[in-house]
Amino acid sequence: MTRPEHPDASTGDDDPEASAPLERGKTTISDRAVARIVAKVADEIEDTGGLARTVLGVPVPGRRPAHTDVRVDAGIVTVRMALSVAYPRPVRTVAHRVRESVRGRVEDLTGLTVRQVDIEVAELRHPVVERTVS
Repeated sequence: MTRPEHPDASTGDDDPEASAPLERGKTTISDRAVARIVAKVADEIEDTGGLARTVLGVPVPGRRPAHTDVRVDAGIVTVRMALSVAYPRPVRTVAHRVRESVRGRVEDLTGLTVRQVDIEVAELRHPVVERTVS
């Protein structure tokens, strides 16, 4: 009696989960993909936002997303980000919420380990208040 050369050859099972780890391939998650996750998470947190838009130092209408700088090295992620916090919200509390949310979401979605999340609060933005004329 001969033995099959491949463990799945006897069953005809082509399930990739059943094959040896070296035969399945490698998944690489780019810095840019992680940076987009980080920016999205920061945008979803209440009391935070992007930064004011400027052209040659002159403010223009609209806001851009939070600035993110992400490095992925051997499965370890480091994040630096700049964002705005709504005034008069407690900056440390908001930054802590952002840090924990970024860490949790990146680890959940990518399986990577987040070592550090540095947050620069670049602006305090005033909440938009709609004015009505009576």
